[in-house]
Parts: sequence; C-alpha cells; structure tokens
Amino acid sequence: MKFAVVLHKDEDSEYGVIVPDVPGCFSAGTTVTEALESVEQALAFHFEGLVVDGEVLPNPKCIDEHMNNPDYAGGVWAVVEIDITPYFGKSVRFNATLPEHLLDRIDQTVSRDRRYKSRSGFLAAAALRELSA
Repeated sequence: MKFAVVLHKDEDSEYGVIVPDVPGCFSAGTTVTEALESVEQALAFHFEGLVVDGEVLPNPKCIDEHMNNPDYAGGVWAVVEIDITPYFGKSVRFNATLPEHLLDRIDQTVSRDRRYKSRSGFLAAAALRELSA
C-alpha cells in the first residue's frame, strides 16, 4: 500500500518525515534516502502496535488530499510503499470461482504490474481497497 509522506528540513537539522494518514508516525534521517528508509521502519513498527492493540490499519489518501493542509506547507512530498498484508495474520488457502475472462485480466495485470506478486496479492489489494471505501 502506498502512503504519502512529507519531508521537512530546518537549518542544522535532519530531514523530518511525517505520514499524514498515520497520526503519530514520523521519522528522520540525515539524507532524504535515509529519512525515507527510516519512515518505512516507523510504519512497520506503528502497524505492529495497531495490530497488538486491536486497532484498524489506516487507509491512505492521495497526496492531493493533503497538499492544502497548512501543517505541511513548505514540505516535499513523496510516496513510500509498504506491504501491509503481514499485519492481517497468517495466510489461509481458500477456493474461489471467477469467470475465465476476469481471471485472464487479473493474470495480465499481475504480469505487467510489479505491485502484485501473484493473483492472491492482486485479490488481497482489491479487497483492502473495497473494504476501506
């Protein structure tokens, strides 16, 4: 899942990173690359805590929905991607029946879009989008 992040840097400070869709999740780094890598770790730890507390994982919004927020003025926007499926528990095998044409379209999408590693990954992402709507 992709999360919008905003980077800020004041004089004599590291790059600070805020994740607007995940209240309380922030990070920092001496370089932009380090700051973005550390925010991925911060998201993982934050999600682990949410799962332990029985909370719902946040639904990310697109950057456009945050850009007019004065709290993020002067920041540089980026997107980080994190696989949230491990936070839903162990995988369970199940049988599903789909129309052949639909299954072909899913397979074509999986083969050309690196976000999806398999049919299951595609179906899980689609289910998460639908459940968060």
